[in-house]
Amino acid sequence: MFHDMGLTHKHSSACERFEVDGANAARDFLKSHGIAQADIDTVWTAIALHTTPGIPQHMHPVVALVTAGVEMDVLGLTYHDYTDVEREAVVAAHPRSDHFKEDIIQAFYDGIKHKPETTFGNVKADVLADKDQAFKRGNFCSVIRGSAWRG
Repeated sequence: MFHDMGLTHKHSSACERFEVDGANAARDFLKSHGIAQADIDTVWTAIALHTTPGIPQHMHPVVALVTAGVEMDVLGLTYHDYTDVEREAVVAAHPRSDHFKEDIIQAFYDGIKHKPETTFGNVKADVLADKDQAFKRGNFCSVIRGSAWRG
């Protein structure tokens, strides 16, 4: 359950992506409980990559599972792969607010608005663009063109 801990004030750094902050919080927790380093590394990777589509499904099953769970829970990507009974059982165990969609978008915004530079190249730039009309997203092509390299 550490995958979104980087959105909280307690675990949010000044300059890391929230996913890395959450992964670091999980790492510290697991270390304090004597968990093996290999397992800590797997958990860290799963949390750090949980919002990076296209990569986790090719990695360790735990890494793939965390991303698949997030994609189902937040984005509903595989919603129709589950029966009503299966979905209702999950919601009974982990209730959702009546306004979950807007609540989660607001939680993302509240957790990252103080470090917009960490959204470059990832989906959280969409959250800032949605919530803050003054937000100017980074542009990959502009970074290339503005580099010190000739050509």
